[in-house]
Amino acid sequence: MNPILNISCYKFVSLPDAQALRELLLARAVAAQLKGTILLAGEGINFFLAGAADAVRGFVAALREDARFADLEPKESWSAQVPFRKMLVKVKREIIRMDHPTIEPGRGRAPSVDAPTLRRWLAQGHDDAGRPVVTLDTRNDFEVDAGTFDGAIDWRITKFTEFPPALREHKVELAGKTVVSFCTGGIRCEKAAILMREEGVEHVYQLEGGILKYFEQTDGGHYHGGCFVFDERRVLETDLSANAQNAMDK
Repeated sequence: MNPILNISCYKFVSLPDAQALRELLLARAVAAQLKGTILLAGEGINFFLAGAADAVRGFVAALREDARFADLEPKESWSAQVPFRKMLVKVKREIIRMDHPTIEPGRGRAPSVDAPTLRRWLAQGHDDAGRPVVTLDTRNDFEVDAGTFDGAIDWRITKFTEFPPALREHKVELAGKTVVSFCTGGIRCEKAAILMREEGVEHVYQLEGGILKYFEQTDGGHYHGGCFVFDERRVLETDLSANAQNAMDK
């Protein structure tokens, strides 16, 4: 097995002490010789870390001692090398920028569907109520080009702040369908699902854990290509290994 553990995780939760947390988490990560990025905002935390398995899991265990993070469940993958060059901890206005201040996931999530259930729905062509199921890719266009679900709706957005106007332009196309929003790890599709419900789309789910969890919990069926990730691996295959061509190009 490759020796480097990579994790990604997020949680929408009120963090009024984000600035103080920055100093604490940076010191812990550096002490553990981890590399990656941690984003903090008043709305929550989002992080991507890599290092020795014991060090990574120890960092998460310490984070879970804070009651606000007790239920964190990072997604894991392995690599031969650390795919980050430095350790950054940043405080931002949003952990994923949407520029839509009424969306506050920490106050209540949209319904979610787990990966095995979505796999089954896609195989049968409808949800358990008999409604047709469509998948909605909430990622940027270049990420979609690396791989996506078969027949996924793709509005060719170039940044997540374009999602709200794109939704309003295309909302009528979603009527009468069960819409499953998805993204890399769950953070964008969670905000997207909440917005769709606010905008009157009736049957909306977010894919729990995003594409990475789908790869982890299923055989990757009904998905073609890989999943773009924002580190030096660039694209992960459905078995969560780095794309071989990307490794050759580095």
